[in-house]
Amino acid sequence: MRPEMEIAMTDAATQPVGDVDAHRRTLVAAAYRMLGTVADAEDAVQEAFLRWLRLSDVERAAVSNPGGWLMRVTGRICLDVLGSARVRHETYVGEWLPEPVPVGTSTGDPADAVVGAEGVSTALLLVLETLTPAERVAFVLHEAFAVPFAEIAEVLGRSADACRQLAASARRHVGRRAGAGVPRGRHDELIAAFAAASASGSLDALVRVLAPDVVLVSDGGGIVSAARRPVRGADHVARFLLGLAAKQPTAAYEPAVTGDGLGFAIRMDGVLAAVVTFATDGERITDVWMMRNPEKLRAWA
Repeated sequence: MRPEMEIAMTDAATQPVGDVDAHRRTLVAAAYRMLGTVADAEDAVQEAFLRWLRLSDVERAAVSNPGGWLMRVTGRICLDVLGSARVRHETYVGEWLPEPVPVGTSTGDPADAVVGAEGVSTALLLVLETLTPAERVAFVLHEAFAVPFAEIAEVLGRSADACRQLAASARRHVGRRAGAGVPRGRHDELIAAFAAASASGSLDALVRVLAPDVVLVSDGGGIVSAARRPVRGADHVARFLLGLAAKQPTAAYEPAVTGDGLGFAIRMDGVLAAVVTFATDGERITDVWMMRNPEKLRAWA
């Protein structure tokens, strides 16, 4: 939970705007953890940079730590966005999922900091969705980026002690909901078994690798077709997946490394159609997350 993304400290009085831009990768990574999508994260960071540029030369010269200033402003912007996020999610067409990102690629894009974050899983982001906006901001800033509580207090408009309590509450909640986790190697073994069972076309074989209470969630964002409600239970999920495979016989399933571990990028005639990620309990697959919304697949292009 503490990625090596420390913000470089320089003297703001002599720092050109171009040098301030060097902080963008870290800011996008933080905003992604707070908001759950790369697009929202980039918008938040862009707004923070606009606020920096609106400062007078005297005001900028008074900022001893531009990276810290930008992180605090980004946190405030994310707090505002999170305040309206639940309303937006309620009007979202179908099920909403956080955006999955590939791991271990380098595109030169500001989102690279997000792309390389192996600790940012769909499971974690879904747990963070259950926190209050203040808890989420406090947790991400302190746990992932080691921002002092005195600075988080400036973001949230609360005392440092109150922010410490928010982060502690969030930490307990995340620990209870996310559990101890499954070793990555074991996770990937189970996903490989799932792939083999799916390729066999056998309903019984596929059901055996799924937990009895497995849940499949598909996010199409109202742009492409997707299951409007979660599919629950091993038999229903297996039939759903085999039905999709039958309807898409030319689909190519490419192994992909994600924050959740091994997953799959599904391509139709060379065009990315979906990214599928999973959670397991170490014995069977407990969750299947299918991202089909093209607006949340930009990092995979």
